[in-house]
Amino acid sequence: MTLDLTPASELERPVLRQLMELYLYDFSEFDLADVGPHGLYEYPYLDQYWTEPDRHSFLLRVEGQLTGFALVMHYNYLTGERDPAHGAAWVIAEFFIMRKYRRQGLGQAAACQLFDRFSGAWQVAQLRENTPATTFWRKVIDRYTAGKYQEQELDDEHWCGPVQVFQSHGV
Repeated sequence: MTLDLTPASELERPVLRQLMELYLYDFSEFDLADVGPHGLYEYPYLDQYWTEPDRHSFLLRVEGQLTGFALVMHYNYLTGERDPAHGAAWVIAEFFIMRKYRRQGLGQAAACQLFDRFSGAWQVAQLRENTPATTFWRKVIDRYTAGKYQEQELDDEHWCGPVQVFQSHGV
């Protein structure tokens, strides 16, 4: 299976919005979110991925079939800084592989493509309660960096959970 990771166009925004609802439904197991009065989770930051230059949205496809998405932006979980000139790193803001396509290496392939696409400092964070995500990201980042990463456990106003910190050198 060949994974295609492509920037989501403005016309694909509704597609990403629909996939986001599936993701947020899965994620509600960890953040205990409820749907709003219209039966939707309504991710509040999605539109900013088409208006802010340091936010990037991607759709994932295998053989033309939608399989998930990734959102990448600048942020620093350790300091709360959003400006890369003042220490913000690349982060995976949201990452989703549909259940049918999990455990086939697609998530790792997508993550590595993202790390290569955006060289420099990276921080990947997981909610403390989301232990499956922590297991996944530790494994992926360990393989990507050949073990050259650090992990910090945060519990402050910026984040609550593990954060893996590493450098990507791109392609």
